[in-house]
Amino acid sequence: MRELDYEKSLVNSWDELNELRESILVYKQFLEEGEDVSDDIQVEIAKFREKLSDLELQNMLSGTDDHRDAIVTFNPGAGGTESQDWAEMLFRMYTRWAEKKGYKVSVVEYQDGDVAGLKSATIEVSGPNAYGYLKSESGVHRLVRISPFDSNARRHTSFSSVFVSPIIDDTIEVDINESDVELQRFHASGAGGQNVNKVETGVRLIWTGKLSDGTQERVVAECQQERSQLQNREKAMVLLKSKIYELEKNIKEREKQKLEETKGSNEWGSQIRSYVFHPYNMVKDHRTNQETGDVQGVMDGSLDEFMKAYLLANTAGSPA
Repeated sequence: MRELDYEKSLVNSWDELNELRESILVYKQFLEEGEDVSDDIQVEIAKFREKLSDLELQNMLSGTDDHRDAIVTFNPGAGGTESQDWAEMLFRMYTRWAEKKGYKVSVVEYQDGDVAGLKSATIEVSGPNAYGYLKSESGVHRLVRISPFDSNARRHTSFSSVFVSPIIDDTIEVDINESDVELQRFHASGAGGQNVNKVETGVRLIWTGKLSDGTQERVVAECQQERSQLQNREKAMVLLKSKIYELEKNIKEREKQKLEETKGSNEWGSQIRSYVFHPYNMVKDHRTNQETGDVQGVMDGSLDEFMKAYLLANTAGSPA
């Protein structure tokens, strides 16, 4: 049903684009007959370009898992309060982006920082092609700003990692040895309000094992959103398998392309994007060189241009 809805949405998008094209042709005819409709035609052309851009982006999302919902995990880097605050800013940025898209956002787990920000957090983003869009965001994000926590108002650089994986379903089988999984229970706590159920019992699953290429990995999945410990454990297991699946996907992609960039983008010290608040305003993606001076817009969730540039670059660079 989801695939059918997606195909229908593509057809509807083409129909809307065609209607705008016909509208522009009508306005053009009015102009040729001497009527002053120049403002109207410019409005229609702007709408046409915006919808064409959206459709172009949508058309790039043809990967095996692009249609799936996504799990997004935030982990601050070294630096204590600075990095934890930055991780929370990223948490807010992606939540806003998803809300603008009309996607559903569920907070799976959220651990408050010591002074501000967060120690770790995971959200589930549900909607058409959620993973297809968000896969461009996996990696280390770098912030440069005057620290609000520094009494001397010095400039600080902070790092936080974002890891995105598709949520697997029954059509994908991920076999893991149960003996490799450690179960931890904890009292759920978080940002409060609507973000989390503060009285629930959380579950943390830690898998330590080898991937198909022989590398040793430690994968952690937490859940505190469900009403019972059993439900939280079941959900955490889905998240754990989804993360392992993404790591295995990266291995296959590297083998296919003979590149190490996919995994490298998820490792510390290889940031994918910089957000500079001082001494100037700029957000720059180091993979595509896409940049903007509208830092506030980006932090409020305006990320489509960066996602599109990434998808374009990968589509252009992919083998025929």
